[in-house]
Amino acid sequence: MSTNLQAQNAIAPYFSYGKGLGITSPDSLFMLNIRFRIQNRFAFATESLEDLDIKEVEARVRRLRLRFDGFIYNPKLTYVIQLSFSRGDMDFDDTGFPNVVRDAIVLYSVNEHFTIGLGQTKLPGNRQRVNSSGDLQLPDRSIVNSTFNVDRDFGLQFYYNNKIGFMTYVVRGAITSGEGRNVTKSDRGLAYTGRLELLPFGYFTNGGDYFEGDLSREPKPKVSVGLTYSDNENATRTGGQLGVFLPPGEQRDIETGMVDFLLKYNGWALASEYLNRSTIDPLILIDPIESDYAFIYKGHGFNLQGSYLFKNNLELVSRFSEVKPDMELADFTPYIKQYTIGTTKYMKGHRVKLQCDVTLEHRKWLSDIQPDSKNWQVRFQVEAGI
Repeated sequence: MSTNLQAQNAIAPYFSYGKGLGITSPDSLFMLNIRFRIQNRFAFATESLEDLDIKEVEARVRRLRLRFDGFIYNPKLTYVIQLSFSRGDMDFDDTGFPNVVRDAIVLYSVNEHFTIGLGQTKLPGNRQRVNSSGDLQLPDRSIVNSTFNVDRDFGLQFYYNNKIGFMTYVVRGAITSGEGRNVTKSDRGLAYTGRLELLPFGYFTNGGDYFEGDLSREPKPKVSVGLTYSDNENATRTGGQLGVFLPPGEQRDIETGMVDFLLKYNGWALASEYLNRSTIDPLILIDPIESDYAFIYKGHGFNLQGSYLFKNNLELVSRFSEVKPDMELADFTPYIKQYTIGTTKYMKGHRVKLQCDVTLEHRKWLSDIQPDSKNWQVRFQVEAGI
């Protein structure tokens, strides 16, 4: 009899595609989903457009992550934990310590429309950043995202979705420390971020507005337009939540505006985004003897990405990206354009895939302080996860 009771009360793990390995307690008071993913990358860049000698080689584990999520005591009370273990994924070079914790947030769903959370996670920024790095069409996000995105932070966040007639809308907001991931001491300034998404033709199939490529093959056109604004007051890092730390007394207010557009239909996908960052006095003198400066990237960027998914789950992708600094920074960073073509073979959706792309990069110095340059960049990546 006791053996039968133990068997009935045993926790049996189960597997669900897209959610990983799951465990639910017999009394249904606790649920845990476990996921992992690996991105292994090999890449190289040439000396120039004509000189195909190898200038740089990248051979590494780009990302290695563990994710845990579920609910505690009540299905409305959920949690998300995500840990990163590769050096490039830990922000080590900027922070000086292994920044393992990416997400650690507790959320409460007040009702089907409204959710509030406290902890560390992604801010409601540009669309490409909101999409998981495991749900990208190409081996990585664009140079626009890496230059201007507001990344992760600790604080209070809320999410609200509803309809006005046929129009679906999503509102996201956050009040956070402004210091980024895992910073133990905050200054007096906070960061305020808000995002509005308008979906005139209703929700995307299977949440398709939060992964790249039309893997759901939308039977009718679906569109999403996103507007984001972030004000990081008294920021202590060159990128707000990212970048190297500024010297004491050199904090800056950083404002970032973002507009993005997404269209999906019958295997076709088109996405674009424009980001702009502004601040006063973007140049910071670090060492007057050596004339060493740090700078906050003041300027704008534009990204345009299109793709088609064949019925054999082979996808062709093209992308144009540019980041252009304000003239105040013309001596410190170039105007960069990238033209990219790539292909992805989906073995099991975004969880298991092979990716390759080729990029032509053009660097132009607006001040003519250095000669312009062009080169080729090639990347090959394998992603595997559950």
